[in-house]
Amino acid sequence: MGLNIRHETMTLYLQPLREGGSLPGLVEASDGFKYAAKFRGAGHGTKALIAEFIGSEIARAVGFRVPELVFLDLGVDFGRTEGDEEIQDLLRGSEGLNLGVHFLSGALTWDVMANHADAMTASRLVWLDAFFTNIDRTARNTNMLLWNRELWLIDQGASLYFHHSWSDWEKAALSPFPYVKDHALLADASCLEEADEEMRRMLTPEVIDTIVDAVPADWLAASGSPASVDEQREVYRNFLKTRLSNSQIFTRHAADARKSLV
Repeated sequence: MGLNIRHETMTLYLQPLREGGSLPGLVEASDGFKYAAKFRGAGHGTKALIAEFIGSEIARAVGFRVPELVFLDLGVDFGRTEGDEEIQDLLRGSEGLNLGVHFLSGALTWDVMANHADAMTASRLVWLDAFFTNIDRTARNTNMLLWNRELWLIDQGASLYFHHSWSDWEKAALSPFPYVKDHALLADASCLEEADEEMRRMLTPEVIDTIVDAVPADWLAASGSPASVDEQREVYRNFLKTRLSNSQIFTRHAADARKSLV
């Protein structure tokens, strides 16, 4: 059974959400809801959307709270009245299919000094980010939100960084993920071996296939990769499945990195 991802149309650009090259924006869509829009014309292009989609849906599949994702269509005339030239250029370069992340109104940024995650939650999240090689979950930029007193994950677009070169993906799949030393919750991740067992039960090859199959072909075709759409899907599948079957490599490395902190 495939993923049920809704399609909506952007109807109004409200404001940029933060500084930075990717310029995500707060938009309103045809369903009346607000979304954090990730634009295909920004930064790393559709590769960032692919990573965001795969990372978010894997996180959801293993039980983390992740805002709903929707496919957002941006029409040719959208943004012509935008006064900011940089944003207008971004919108013009993003015509077609983009990604929307349901906006959690009133959510607060998760502060590792003020908010606490239990050891198992921390361990599962460290495992998850090491699994799909997410380099952007640090104390400085947690990409976690506190909403309705619960932990929510956002911004997985910096994961799967092997796909920016496509060379030696097999080697990348077996890497220990050295960036785990900077993970926001590493110090609290005292149950990594237990987390490894639990996550491997939940994240099956079939789950990986379902998520990768749901990546829009349009994004893959526009990614700039020399590989075909089908070949790219196969690499993503094989990368993730290889990493899953060899999870002890990055689990042990994370445990060793934690020892230097505690």
